[in-house]
Amino acid sequence: MSEASTPSTKSEKTGHHDEVPKSIYLVSYPKIVFMYPTVIASLIVAVWMHFSHGLYEVQEIGKTSVLLGTLFLAIFSLNLVVISFDFPRTTSLTLFFFIAAFGLGGYVLLVNFPNMLPFLSKMLSGIRPVANAQFYYLLFGVFVVMFLLVKVGVQLDYWEVRPNELLHHHGFLSDLERFSAPNLRIDKEINDLFEFMLLGSGRLILHPSNERRAIVLENVFFIGTKEKSITKMLGALQVQVRDDSN
Repeated sequence: MSEASTPSTKSEKTGHHDEVPKSIYLVSYPKIVFMYPTVIASLIVAVWMHFSHGLYEVQEIGKTSVLLGTLFLAIFSLNLVVISFDFPRTTSLTLFFFIAAFGLGGYVLLVNFPNMLPFLSKMLSGIRPVANAQFYYLLFGVFVVMFLLVKVGVQLDYWEVRPNELLHHHGFLSDLERFSAPNLRIDKEINDLFEFMLLGSGRLILHPSNERRAIVLENVFFIGTKEKSITKMLGALQVQVRDDSN
């Protein structure tokens, strides 16, 4: 009976180890990557303005173009809030949405009932954000260049987790630092709910067993998936070591 059960046991172990990734790459990104909603909005408004009014025209702009310009400013403002402040708890996020809803409700109320506060109503009715298609194209191009520079930069500084070691790749000449991966402790922190909603981003803290200082990686994309993969890899390594010792 023992001989018959041995092959199945080995196959189960082999199948378990095959599912474990050989290496996991960790990249810390700057906060500018969270501006991608503004980039998308600028391209959409640029295309609309180009086909509706030409590349340079800003005269006789209709309500749709004004509305798109206003929405672009709203998205841009929200993006600035995301990269400027942290919302680590649901309470702070709820407070932000409450303030935003209160401001939007006040705006709609004053626009539809201008006699309530004539001074504010006149000021709000005079807000007509207008820019030509070239402006939005240039803004889109600036962000694209910045994103490309970020892409090049992260290729020169990233971390790689392997079953038996932690590697730090950095520099133009691909300098390499090695740390011991067994007994590696991992802490995951979601320090901004907005950033987590945009790119699943968070802070990953690595504690190698032979290092006194912790390794802190900010703005790691899809941090939940990364953390589960690393835990799975290190857990499989511990099982394998225990099997070999037997």
